[in-house]
Amino acid sequence: MSMSGAEYLASIYGTEKDKVNCSFYIKTGACRHSERCSRKHNKPQYSQTIVMGNMYVSQQNSAKSADGSHLGDMSDHKIQEQFEYFFEDVFFECEEKYGEIEEMCVCDNQCDHLRGNVYIKFRKEEDAVKAAEELNNRWYMFRPIYVDLCPVADFREASCRQFEMGQCGKGGFCNFWHVKPISHHLKTLLAKSSRSRYRGRSRSRSRSRDRRRRSRSRDKDRRERKGRY
Repeated sequence: MSMSGAEYLASIYGTEKDKVNCSFYIKTGACRHSERCSRKHNKPQYSQTIVMGNMYVSQQNSAKSADGSHLGDMSDHKIQEQFEYFFEDVFFECEEKYGEIEEMCVCDNQCDHLRGNVYIKFRKEEDAVKAAEELNNRWYMFRPIYVDLCPVADFREASCRQFEMGQCGKGGFCNFWHVKPISHHLKTLLAKSSRSRYRGRSRSRSRSRDRRRRSRSRDKDRRERKGRY
C-alpha cells in the first residue's frame, strides 16, 4: 500500500531524507550552522526539555594557554569536583524552583554550538516552559543565562554512542552530545533527594486535602446544627 504525501513527510521527518527540517537540530537541539542552516530549526512552543547554551565553562575547554599551563597543578580530580559542584547546584536550583527533573546532562564537546550546553528534561511541560521564561532573566557566575525550549525528547538518541565506548574519532568536535559523566555518588545523592522531596510534597498535599475535607465536614455540621435550631 502506497503512502499519502502527508504520511511520507511524517515518516521522514527529522531524518537525513528530510530536506526541509534540520535533523541535527531535532536530534540534539543544536546545529553547527546555527541560523545559517539551509534547513528549518522549528523551536517548540511546548516541551519537557530546556537547553541553557554554553552555560558550563570547563576549565579544560576554556584553555588560556595551548599547553594547559594556566591550569597550574589542578588535577583531573579537582576539575571533576568543580564540575560536580556546578551540576549539583544547577540541578537542585532548577528542581526546587520549577519542578521535578527526569534527566539532566552537560555537554563536554569543544564545538561552539554544543560546548557547555546544559540540557534539562522536566517531568511536566509546564515546568519546562516556566523555567525557560524565568531563567532567561537570571545570571550564573557573572554571566547571563540563555535558555530555549528544546525539541530533544530522547537523550540517548542525542548522545554519541562511540564517545560512550571511548571510540569517537571526531573528538570534541563531534556533532552529537559528548555527555560529561558524573560520579555514582552524585547520581545516588540526586536520586535520593528528588524522591524524598516529591514524596514529601505528595504527603503534604495529602495532609492538606485531609485538612480541607475535615474543615468542610465541620462547616457542614455547623450549618446542619444551625438549621436544626
